[in-house]
Amino acid sequence: MAIINKGTAFSNGEQLSASKLNDLVDAATFGTDSVDNASTIVNANGAITVRDSGVTAAKLATGAVTTNKIVDANVTTAKIADANVTFAKLTDVIDDDTMATATDTTLATSESIKAYVDEYALKYSGVTGTGLQVSGTSTYRDLDLSSVVGANRALVIMELEGTAGGGADIFFRTKGSTVRPVGSSTFPGWGSSGGFVSGPNDGFTCVVTTDENGVLEYTGQVGTGISYIVQAYQKLR
Repeated sequence: MAIINKGTAFSNGEQLSASKLNDLVDAATFGTDSVDNASTIVNANGAITVRDSGVTAAKLATGAVTTNKIVDANVTTAKIADANVTFAKLTDVIDDDTMATATDTTLATSESIKAYVDEYALKYSGVTGTGLQVSGTSTYRDLDLSSVVGANRALVIMELEGTAGGGADIFFRTKGSTVRPVGSSTFPGWGSSGGFVSGPNDGFTCVVTTDENGVLEYTGQVGTGISYIVQAYQKLR
């Protein structure tokens, strides 16, 4: 069995020379008996190389491969043989549309993230209503928007306008709140939750929060037939 193929041959009685000795070593190649032909082979130039797919899990010592020795650009899923590499099952993922079980160490599925965002993002509505009437700042009436925002707290953006019957002040607040408008003027103290309406197309936009049942309260100076459009809303947790 030839482990190494010598680089030159000698004949009996032949005189040694420096060039012959150099060729003996420099031109030597490995023989096929020097490899196992499973994990290593002798290539066409007589050098020992690693056979393609010749390195198996059994050849690697536990802990021999570390993250900092792997170049991301060179390692792809196509180069990982399922039979040789196992992946721990990811168990710290939640599928919770309300995110009630979220923690600082868990991931969420894309479906539950989308469902949560869809539920609590600001939404366009366009729902309209008519017939609001006010009869003095000491009288409050309910405006139930639960059919729009659900039976929960919500931030609501509404557009108000009057009727041909004349103008009116109108003020909105969260049901159960004790906040009241300052005086009867639409200018000071009414903020973004109140204003003045006149005829059709004459009105204002307000921002107000419902109670936990999706209900508002409103009051104002004498006026009837006031209409509203829920432009957008956002559920609150």
